[in-house]
Amino acid sequence: MQTNSKLFGLMAVLSALPASAQEKLEIIGQPIDGKLGFQPAATDLAKGIQDLDLGVLIVVALITLFVTGLLIYAIARFNQKSNPEPASFTHNTKVEVAWTIVPIIILLGIVVFSLPELFRQQEIPEGDVNIKVTGYQWYWGYEYVDHGFEFDSNLLGSPATLDEDVRPEDRNIRPYVLDANMEAKLAEAGYDRNQWLLATDTVIVVPVDKTIVMTITGGDVIHSWTIPAFGVKQDAVPGRLAQLWFKPNKIGIYFGQCSELCGKNHAYMPITVKVVSQEAYEAWLNGAIDEYAGIPTSYTVAAK
Repeated sequence: MQTNSKLFGLMAVLSALPASAQEKLEIIGQPIDGKLGFQPAATDLAKGIQDLDLGVLIVVALITLFVTGLLIYAIARFNQKSNPEPASFTHNTKVEVAWTIVPIIILLGIVVFSLPELFRQQEIPEGDVNIKVTGYQWYWGYEYVDHGFEFDSNLLGSPATLDEDVRPEDRNIRPYVLDANMEAKLAEAGYDRNQWLLATDTVIVVPVDKTIVMTITGGDVIHSWTIPAFGVKQDAVPGRLAQLWFKPNKIGIYFGQCSELCGKNHAYMPITVKVVSQEAYEAWLNGAIDEYAGIPTSYTVAAK
């Protein structure tokens, strides 16, 4: 399905959108060098996962401190200097019962809180927007199945996004190399060097506070579609269909990457999602239908 995407054709479509859907979106879901922890949660799924992770981390930290304290106590209390005559007992029934029952209770507590999060991810609701995602070596194909159009999404700066006929400056760009020429291309698309290897020539656009259901598959080898800030990750397996869902609650730009080793250019297979207002989404959708499906812009999305 490699239909060489036209970056500037897309930009022409986007130029008709409200500013909030194009230039002034905050970049929220992005990895940052030197930072620890999760990206800001932009869905209830992500918040639930992060809260669960924090809860388990607290339990693990308390267990670690307790065991460390016991080790220190045992070293101080039962060393040879303090106990020249070693004890002769071989077991303690009460202690053995305790260290069997207590871990079971802890594990059951973790299960009680983790299973609801798992079920929330696996129980797919009815989608307000339905998108089919196909992973290829090494780009993504997206089909808005409710509206009959599809497009490919490539790393901005990959060979598929370089067209000297449309942009003469592309002749100076070396694919997959970040230099001044590549920075200029990123800036032209509304990004900077911090979004290198994250930004794509075309993007998924979805409305805020709406349920997005994605059907995932692979076109050649196994890939994996992931957006950390949404708390979603699903393998794209050739010959199989899988689903994920999310409901973004923050307008902004979010990045992800293929998370399954899929060949030599695996590192150059990013994902870009823009979450916009409903009005901006409808405006984008009309333009996208005209651009990718060849249906005149008089088509009214809101009337469907």
